[in-house]
Amino acid sequence: MTEELTQVARFLYEAGTLKQSKRTGWWMAGVRDPESVAEHSWRTSLIASVIAKLEGADPARAAFLAVWHDSQETRTGDVNHLAKKYGAEADPTVVTADQVAGMPEVLASTVRELISEYEARESPEAICARDADKLECMLQGIEYKAQGYEHAQRWIDNSRARLVTKTANELADQLLATDPLDWLRSAMGESG
Repeated sequence: MTEELTQVARFLYEAGTLKQSKRTGWWMAGVRDPESVAEHSWRTSLIASVIAKLEGADPARAAFLAVWHDSQETRTGDVNHLAKKYGAEADPTVVTADQVAGMPEVLASTVRELISEYEARESPEAICARDADKLECMLQGIEYKAQGYEHAQRWIDNSRARLVTKTANELADQLLATDPLDWLRSAMGESG
């Protein structure tokens, strides 16, 4: 068990690199210091739980899928859509299998199954997690646009167009109609 836990420890350090790994597509929108993959994954997980709960799916499962959805980027980096045009994308299931090799099988098999489920996009929870990934990108684009990055509109539009669930589509409409700082004004008791 010691060697298996050593492999888990190595992976936890590896996962930490996602805190410094930037989402590279935002550079094309002119964003100088874009969010990290870890920051994106955290909010994606939160959104996945919201969408799943409102869709009648398991919110914990959807969040679990979402928190792991970009874990392979420790080894591949964040490959943006333009880069995918020029090279074959690494298979997330293959990368994951390498990442979890040598871990306790109960853990390794769980992670492999999570990634396979997410990539298959067939379970209600995987569909909700995938929508959360797109909705988080749209939300981040709205925030960047509010900061003056006008080119973020392309990411807003592309992400919006890829949503599947009724909840994600309705939430997208609401996000587009809501100023990013409305939450603060509301919390301060100010009128909008």
